Amino acid sequence: MATFVLIHGGGDSGWAWHLLEAELRARGHETVAPDLPSDQPSAGLGDYADAVVEAVGETVGEAVGERQNPVVVVGHSYGAFTAPLVAERLRAGVLVLLAGMIPAPGERPDDWWESTGCNEARETAGLAAIEDPFESFYHDVPRGLAEESMRRERGESSRAGSEPWPLPAWPDVPTKFIICKDDHFFPPEFFRDLARARLGITPDEIGGGHCVALSRPKELADLLAGYVKG
Repeated sequence: MATFVLIHGGGDSGWAWHLLEAELRARGHETVAPDLPSDQPSAGLGDYADAVVEAVGETVGEAVGERQNPVVVVGHSYGAFTAPLVAERLRAGVLVLLAGMIPAPGERPDDWWESTGCNEARETAGLAAIEDPFESFYHDVPRGLAEESMRRERGESSRAGSEPWPLPAWPDVPTKFIICKDDHFFPPEFFRDLARARLGITPDEIGGGHCVALSRPKELADLLAGYVKG
C-alpha cells in the first residue's frame, strides 16, 4: 500500500482526481488531493508546496519519519512545478509527472513556454490554433464531467508564475514521466524530448488526452500502482 499525493494542474482543483482516487483506494492505497491556494494572488510556489504537505499531514496523521507506506507524489501539467518541492520535503519514494511542465532551477513558470520551445512545438503540431477547451483539454472526457470540471475552474496566482523555481537541482527521488499519447494541448513528441533532456529518462505513455485522470482513471491507476510494485 502507498500514499498517493495528487497535485492538480493550473486553474484546476483537487476534484480533478476524484475518479483516480476511487480507483487507487479500491486497490488499497491512500490518496491526498488538496486544492492548491492558486486562487490567492499572494500565493507563491512555496505556499503551494506548504498546502500540500499540510494536507498530507492532516490526512495521514503521521510524521514523515514514522510513515510506513511509501509516498508517491504525482504532479499534473503545471503541478509539475510544485510536485518536486513536495517530493523532496516528504522524502517520497517516487515522483511522477503526468504531462508535466518539467521545471529547471531558477526558471519561472511564465518563461517555461519559450525556454523549453513548447510554444513553437504547439504551433508546429497545429495545437496552438485549438481554442475550444472541449477539444484541447477534454476531447475524450465525457461531456458531463468536462462541463463540471470547467465549472470548478479557479484562478492562478500571478506570483507563482513569476517566481523562479527554487530548487538548485532535481530532488534525489526516483522520477517517472507519463505522456498522454492523445494530448491535444502538449505535443507528445515535445515531452519525449524534454523528459530525456531535463530528466535523462524515457517516458511511459498512456492513451488519452490531457485530462486522462477523468477520461481513463482505471488505466492511469494501473500505471501508477505499478510504480509502487516496481
